[in-house]
Amino acid sequence: MPEENQTPPRPSRTLVRAERHVAKHLPDTPQMLKLLEKEGKAHVFLDEETMLRVTQEIFDRGNFIGVIRNHERYGLLFDEPIGYRIDRQGDRIPLYYAEMKILRVKYHVVPRPRPSTDS
Repeated sequence: MPEENQTPPRPSRTLVRAERHVAKHLPDTPQMLKLLEKEGKAHVFLDEETMLRVTQEIFDRGNFIGVIRNHERYGLLFDEPIGYRIDRQGDRIPLYYAEMKILRVKYHVVPRPRPSTDS
């Protein structure tokens, strides 16, 4: 975390989107359905337009969370749902928080119920 009176870090604009993770977080894609089957749940954006808007918002004003499980992370809480958590039964819980995960020069954005923690 930044020391007092220091500007908090921002994600670099020279990052490249990790395309292999994108479809897992979009509704009804084969990758999302596979994740749902495998893990019993999936965290999904409302649509691709929402995912792109959330990504831009995190670049512009996301909060540095720290390095958790080897990923540098930035997050942001939204006033309206940006996605949902869906389970195998089709139950949906609205999600208001998103996190950008960065590994080396690649990033992807995930809707989440809350910030990641080490535990």
